[in-house]
Parts: sequence; C-alpha cells; structure tokens
Amino acid sequence: MPAVLNWLLRLIITNPIAVRLVSNGSKRTRHLLIRSGYLAAITITLLAALLGQQGVDLREMASAGATAFQFVAYLQLGMICLLAPVFMAGAIAQEANPRTWDILLTTPLNSLQIVLGNLFGRLFFILAMLVSSLPLFAVTQYFGGVPGRSIFLSYAIGAAAAILVGAIAIAMSVSRQAGRRAVFLFYITVVIYIAVTWSLDFSFRGSAGETTWVTPLNPFLAQRVLLDSENYHPYAAADLIGRGWLYRAWFGSPVATYCWLCGLLSLALIGWSTIFLRVIGARQGGSSIFKRLQRFGARRARIAGTRDVWQNPIAWREASGKRNTMGAIIARYGFIGLGLIIAIGAICLYHFGQMSLISLRQAALTIISTEVAIITLTAINVSATAISREREDGTLDILLTTPITPAYYVSGKLRGIVSFMVPMMAVPIATLLIFALYVLVGGIGAAGGVTMSVTANTMTRSVPFILPEGALLLPFTLVPFIAFCVMVGLSWSLKSRGTIGSVIAAVGVIVAVVGMLSLCTYQAGKGVSVIGPVFSSLSPASAILSIVYPEVGMTDAIADDMSSARIALVVGSAIATAAYAAVVYAIHRAMLGPNGRTFDMTVRRLAGTN
Repeated sequence: MPAVLNWLLRLIITNPIAVRLVSNGSKRTRHLLIRSGYLAAITITLLAALLGQQGVDLREMASAGATAFQFVAYLQLGMICLLAPVFMAGAIAQEANPRTWDILLTTPLNSLQIVLGNLFGRLFFILAMLVSSLPLFAVTQYFGGVPGRSIFLSYAIGAAAAILVGAIAIAMSVSRQAGRRAVFLFYITVVIYIAVTWSLDFSFRGSAGETTWVTPLNPFLAQRVLLDSENYHPYAAADLIGRGWLYRAWFGSPVATYCWLCGLLSLALIGWSTIFLRVIGARQGGSSIFKRLQRFGARRARIAGTRDVWQNPIAWREASGKRNTMGAIIARYGFIGLGLIIAIGAICLYHFGQMSLISLRQAALTIISTEVAIITLTAINVSATAISREREDGTLDILLTTPITPAYYVSGKLRGIVSFMVPMMAVPIATLLIFALYVLVGGIGAAGGVTMSVTANTMTRSVPFILPEGALLLPFTLVPFIAFCVMVGLSWSLKSRGTIGSVIAAVGVIVAVVGMLSLCTYQAGKGVSVIGPVFSSLSPASAILSIVYPEVGMTDAIADDMSSARIALVVGSAIATAAYAAVVYAIHRAMLGPNGRTFDMTVRRLAGTN
C-alpha cells in the first residue's frame, strides 16, 4: 500500500483510537439502548404524524407527507443536538484523568491522529444514527410534497451540528481546563445558545418573513428555511444585487452558510487542538482562573462561622453546601437576574411600541420554556452526581458508618436538592407572574391592549396574550416535576459507577419520558373537548403551551367553552401535583427496598468503584 494512502487511512478509518472507541462502544448496552430509543422515537413520531392525517386525495397525501417530514426532521435535529454531547462526554471527561493523555503522547501516534481518532471515534455513532433513519425519511417520498433535496440538506445540517459539537468537546478535552462538570455546562451552553439565537432572530424578523443575520448561526433556523419556506425564506435574488459575496451568501443561502460555518469552525478547532496538544501537555499542572475562583469560594466557606444545619444535615449540606463556591454564586444570581431583566424588557418593548402583541406572546413562550429547560437540566445534573460523586471521593463510605439510615440519607438528598433549586424555579414563575400582572392591570394603557382574537376550530375567542392564572398554576406542575427529575437522577446516581454515566443515563430517561408524555398530553389536550386541559397540565411543556397559547394547547375545550377550559386547567394542575408526588414516592421506595436492603446491596456492590 502506498505510504501516502496508508497515512491518510490511519487518520480516520484505520486510526487505532477510532477503531478502539467504535469497537468498544458497539458492545455497550447503553449505546445500544440510546440508538434503539432514537430510532423508536423517530418511527413513532412519523407514524403518529401520518396516521393523524385523513383523506385519500393526492393533494392531502402530499400535505400529510410534508407535515410528517417536518415533525421528524425537527425531532431528529433536536435529538442530534441532545445526543452529540452525550457521546462526546467521554472526551470532555478525560481531563479529569490527565494520565490518559500522558499515555497517548508516548505512543507513535502523531497529534493529528490522536485528535481525529478521538473525534471521529465518538462521532461515528451520531453519524450512524443519522444514516439509520434515512429509510424512514424515504417513506415520505411515496406521499409527495417532500423534495429529495430537502431531505439531504436536513441531514447535512444535522451532521454539521454534530461535527461542530464534537470539535468543541475535543478542544475542551485537549485544553485540560475542563472537567466532569463541564459536561453539564456543555448541555446548558447548547440550550442557551439555541434559545438566545432563536429569540434574536424572532426580534429582528420583519413582516415579510425573511431570514435575518442570526439564521446561519442556529441549526433550527437553518432547518426552518427548508421546512417552512413560505413563511420563512431567504432574500430574493433581486434584493442581493450589488451586495458583497458574504452578504449574498449570508442572506441568500443561509443553509449552505450554516454548513460552511460549522465546517470552518470545526477545522479551526481541530487545527488548534492538533497544534497545542503537546504544548498544553508540557505545561500541565496549572490552574485556570475559573478553578481558582472556585477554590477561593470554598476557602471562604471553610472559615465561615457555625450554622444551623436543620434537622437533617444531609438536606442542609445539599441545599447550602453548593452555594458557597464563586462559580455557583455567579451562575445562580446571574440566571435569576437575567431572567427577570428579559421578562421586564420584553414588556417594555411592547408597551412602547417596539414589539407587537403577537411577538410578545411568542417571546413569553420562548423565555419560559428556556428557563424551565435550564432548570430541568440543572436538577438532573445536581441529583445524578449527588451519590456517585460521594462514592468516587470516598465520602459515602464514611457516611454509611454513621447512624444515618438509607431512608434518612435519600430523603435528605431529595429535600436538599429541591431546596437548592427553589430560587431557580422561582425565575419562570416570577416571569409568568410579571406577564400576568401586566394582563391584570390592562397593559397600563398600552395602545395594543393585552387581549387578542384567536381561532379554535371554527370559533373565534378573545383571550389575553397569556392566561394570568398560569402564574399560580405553574408551581403546581413545575415543583413536583423537578422533584421527579431529582428522584430519577438520584436513582441513577445510586446505580452508576461514575458521575458521567449517571448524568447521561438520567438525561436520557427524563428526555424519553417527558418527550412521550408531552406528545400524548398535547394531543389529548388539543383534541379532547371537556377534560383535555386536565391532560395538558400533566407535562410542563404542554402546560406552558396551554397557558400561553390556549387555542393550540386545548383547542376543542376553548372552542366549546372558554371558562370551562380554564377551570379544567386548574383541576389538571392539582392532579399533576398528586401524580408526580406518587411517582416520587414510588421511586423513593424502590431505591430503598425492604428496610433499606436494596440501597445497602447496591452501595456494597459498587463500593470502591469509580
């Protein structure tokens, strides 16, 4: 074999690191379950979208195929953005064990082979999942209405997003400045970035539905150009005459620009990782500013005076111990302050005529949904590392030698983490309360008012841009839901050997459960006349949708009687509280087992592992 060809093959295809990662990952049950769950979600969504359409007319069949393709394409892109960090978590976590890099640097592999092997060895599973769903997309071709070009471009967007996420993860791993907690920060950053760019695009979008300068920066916006070209389209060729090539590409071809941006950024990150891999390794042992700030906060906590530790010291430790680091303080109060500023800013923009009532409504949905998503991910991360982290550092072995019982320990963890999350949970509730007060005072004389006409089925109703009672109903769904997320995280933290595995497993379970529950409650809330709003309250996603867009979340109920629909929404919130409380109690009992034996057996079986 020619030497040049052999060198090229060893970069990716026959790269020993990539071969090892692919072969080992293919044997793991967790990877099998993730891939199976991915295909199952895509298949179920496609079948539900197709079976929900009626009629045998060719035009109706083409419309059904296009609608099904939109649902599946958005779902696939969302799952890729969710699963790519999961599969790249191992690359980020390698910083926690720098000896792995020391061993790699002593092998005959050059820097480029090490970087590309780690990158494509983990990206293989993401790209394989993309290809595996291609037959499902091909089914929509039988109905018409879906151009083949749109299918392949949607795959290009998903692949570009996955490669960029992988390149960022490898760069974080090579820098040695990340750690196990960076996996969680990775998730939060992705969610915030997508939400912020989507909101900016919505703010700058004109009435003509043309793309903005933000479109090539967000994969979902680029996807929308393909799927909703009638309402969201690039600039016409006539409007780009005389402009520079960058302007023409940015506003005239946002999909291609997004793919090129991802490709160029990925190449830049790979190049940086290759160049500085050995340089950073040579000066290993330094401490980043972020870590020094964390240690500063920890030192300040150690010299603090005595405090009341509640009746359950485990709960106090979980609720108060994490607040003393500088990073936690900045993240917590930054989230609270930013959330309130954005909510008040949106109302000010509308009140002074800079935003329409429709735009304010959509902004409210985006703001509240993003805040709830961040809170959910935070709760999962904190709870999924609560026990496994103590197992890794040996704290759990010491705690089990004290009179603390398993029930006392798990209950303390649950209470402490929920208490820790209370200030964050207050942000979406306060945001909704601000909007509700603005509705109750009639917009303080705003020119556009606070009510709007909506159509539910064939009936026209006048509704406020947000249901004001939602500020009182959201806590009844959000707080027990977060408690449910915490219990799922604690359960996987108990069963997992390390923090990375417990976080990944807990995120996967919550996403699967919430995704299926939200899909079912949305369909039931929309299509069931009397008790539809009751089902809508069972999931935070469908509950928020019903509060902000009642004509979408509970269509039939609004069409029949507006007052009855709002009463049913209140009843559903009470039922949701009881249902989540029962599930939390059931998980708690399952973790402990008879007289705490299940907890003790699991802890002893995993004792000494990390």
